[in-house]
Amino acid sequence: MNLGTPVRPTASLFVQLLALVLLTLVAAEVISLFLIFNLPPPTPDFYRLTEIEQAFHGVKSNFAERRPLELRTVGAPAGVPLDTHLAPTLRAEIAKGLGVPESSVVIAVDRNPFSDRRVLRTLRDRMAREGAREEHFLVAPFEVAVKRPDGRYDEVRPQPAFGLNPWQQRIALWFVLSAMAIAPVAYIFARRLSAPIRLFAGAAERLGRDPRAPPLALRGSAEIGVAVKAFNDMQERLRRYVEDRTAMVGAIAHDLRTPLTRLRFRIESLPEDQRAKMETDIDQMEAMISAALTFVRDASQPGQRTPLELSSLLESLCDEMAETGARTEVETGEKVVLEGDPMALRRLFANLLDNAVKFGGRARARVTRQGTNAVVEIEDDGPGIPTADRERVFEPFYRREPSRNRQTGGAGLGLAIVRSIARGHGGDVALLNRSEGGLTARVQLPI
Repeated sequence: MNLGTPVRPTASLFVQLLALVLLTLVAAEVISLFLIFNLPPPTPDFYRLTEIEQAFHGVKSNFAERRPLELRTVGAPAGVPLDTHLAPTLRAEIAKGLGVPESSVVIAVDRNPFSDRRVLRTLRDRMAREGAREEHFLVAPFEVAVKRPDGRYDEVRPQPAFGLNPWQQRIALWFVLSAMAIAPVAYIFARRLSAPIRLFAGAAERLGRDPRAPPLALRGSAEIGVAVKAFNDMQERLRRYVEDRTAMVGAIAHDLRTPLTRLRFRIESLPEDQRAKMETDIDQMEAMISAALTFVRDASQPGQRTPLELSSLLESLCDEMAETGARTEVETGEKVVLEGDPMALRRLFANLLDNAVKFGGRARARVTRQGTNAVVEIEDDGPGIPTADRERVFEPFYRREPSRNRQTGGAGLGLAIVRSIARGHGGDVALLNRSEGGLTARVQLPI
């Protein structure tokens, strides 16, 4: 059997995953460097000392995009006192503007606003563009507090910020756009890496339906190439195993006919009462052998699969059985079409309908679609079946009525053939007792 066209493996899965990770890291670094060298540094909120003094007097200034200043009374400033060479000058200038002693003025900050010279230079350039005279200022966040006679402090500070400032919004927008640019590349890589696994799953599901399915021919990494070869070898071994066992059963059944024929000739000289019993046994054995040979022939020679409409198939079977007096009917339902072997499926449903009529008096069939499966249910009004026997009845040659009487059943291969055909189409069959009495044979087949 041809195991598929040899394929030239690409780079190993490890190398492809490593390349994807490295590509993502490099892209992130490039984006970060671009932002650092091209976006201007953020301009923090800064406030001239005259604006702070006006806030102490309750004057609300127009701060444009800056956060407004708020005046409140606190027990003591929460920040760290400003400790730079400009701190005394700033305190003296604020004290002079407010007309209070310099010792009562406290300036507290969360960080040193002049530690970053780029910020200082940006602020001075902005003030120059605005045409304002150069004067001292403070950069948020800060607290300017003036001690009151009762020991508490009147404090002015910028209102707390909520959400992202404009510079942070620009950075976030850049990262979102960068992620959108990288996403298609990551998607392509992910699809490329996951496609072989998805095809493997499909091939395994197809193998479960048909061991004679064509071998898998799949391009991919070195690991995928090894897995494809192992999968094809396994499929070939399974095919040979099934064919060998099927051929062996057929050969045994065929060879048993010769001694049975000799026995039939030898019993001719026996008394009538003994000959009648032996002939009955021989007839039953021949029936079992014929059923086994039919089963082997059908299993070894699968038919061509074509589109089938299940409701029409069931209606034709019920009409044929009704001509012989059987009570059968098909409920009107949706039309469900699937790919299947017409002769095999016809035999499957014929066996179930025949069992329903034989053991339950009548057969009612219906077809429904459930997701990606077609479901055929055949009900009868019989006694049902014990739970312990629900699976055993699908075993070859097993019968709950052990007499092997042709009037009460066959050789015990009917339900075994039903399950074999259903599973050969990727589905299954189950027997369920109905709460109101009777049995439901439920066949599920993939569409």
